[in-house]
Amino acid sequence: MTDLESQLDVRWPIGLLFAVIGFVVAAYGLLAAPQAALPTATGNLNRDWGFVMMLFGLLMLWGGWRAGKRGS
Repeated sequence: MTDLESQLDVRWPIGLLFAVIGFVVAAYGLLAAPQAALPTATGNLNRDWGFVMMLFGLLMLWGGWRAGKRGS
């Protein structure tokens, strides 16, 4: 494996993407008017899935950071 291949980790951009979009969706679900925030029988869909996406993104970032720390 070359040095460049060891530096390319797909977890960083995927983690950033999901963390940012999850934050935006969760914030919209928390701050939007109740009629606009896709309410369901169990709660607010935007808020719930925004937090799930944000958690997935943070886990990907943590995995990328951990792999980079282990590789050096």
